[in-house]
Amino acid sequence: MNMTLMISHQLRSHFQIMLRFLAIAALAMPSAQAADFPPEQIRIVVPYSAGGGTDVIARLVAQHMSEAWKVTILIDNRVGAGGVVGSNYVTQQKPDGRTFLAVASAFAVRAAIDRSLPYDATKDFAGVGQMAISPSFMVVSPSLGFKSLKDLIAYAKAQPAGIFYTSAGVGSTAHLHAAAVAHLAGLKAEHVPNKGTPQAVTEAMTGRVLYAFAPGPNAIPLAKAGKLQILVTTSPAGARFMPGVPSIAEAGLAYEGDDWFGVYAPLGTPLAIRERFSKEMARVLALPEVRERLATLGAEPVSSTPQEYEKMAREYIAKARKLGDEIGIKVE
Repeated sequence: MNMTLMISHQLRSHFQIMLRFLAIAALAMPSAQAADFPPEQIRIVVPYSAGGGTDVIARLVAQHMSEAWKVTILIDNRVGAGGVVGSNYVTQQKPDGRTFLAVASAFAVRAAIDRSLPYDATKDFAGVGQMAISPSFMVVSPSLGFKSLKDLIAYAKAQPAGIFYTSAGVGSTAHLHAAAVAHLAGLKAEHVPNKGTPQAVTEAMTGRVLYAFAPGPNAIPLAKAGKLQILVTTSPAGARFMPGVPSIAEAGLAYEGDDWFGVYAPLGTPLAIRERFSKEMARVLALPEVRERLATLGAEPVSSTPQEYEKMAREYIAKARKLGDEIGIKVE
């Protein structure tokens, strides 16, 4: 009997030691994986067109990170369905620190208005960190001769058949901005979605549609070159990049909002890896040459921890869903 108790006690002790060992091993695993990070090659998927704001900022950050880490960082533009194709692709990749997803606030807007997405934006990705914010700008053709948003509204209301506006695609941040203006101004307007920001800007610049919204990287250089006109910006911060340009609210419509840019990883990517990536992004974004380059594009660097980034995105999606429902934005 005593022998049986002694054996039982020994087995229980061995079992407890094994459980502790497994627990310690599980805790150590992310650190071990982080110790092997970064790998020789990293891929950052951009689910939008090359040349768009997300693409430009991601390439700028990736270039400096690649030089510092002495590894290859590739930008992989996987375009389709307003960013859904590339984003969904990342959910199917291994959470091993070799794949990341660079997005704009359009990622969150699409998640807010489209209940049929093949992923849950708040549950199927692991946050890494924010890169930048950028006021968005209403762009029109200089040939229209508008001097203010009031002029555009008066012109639009005088068109019996209504007007057309465009954006980077259904559910993009630019779509939300443009639809909000039409709704608040009481315009008879139809949305003509495009494949990306550069294409949308071209449509407005040439006058094929009345207006579009675009982030600084796509609007400011062309405005300074005289190829398009900027009427308003989505927030007072826009005046820092284009002095004299009023915000939408200052122009008489109660609306405000900045675009943001950030990075995700596949769900399950160890926090240690995401934190290291986030800290390196923060270091790069603090470089004077990077800050200067972003300023020329109408963007400001913003850094955050993975947890802060996830919280910001969740709150943004909730607000965008409420506004989208009020405006009546639908996935077409």
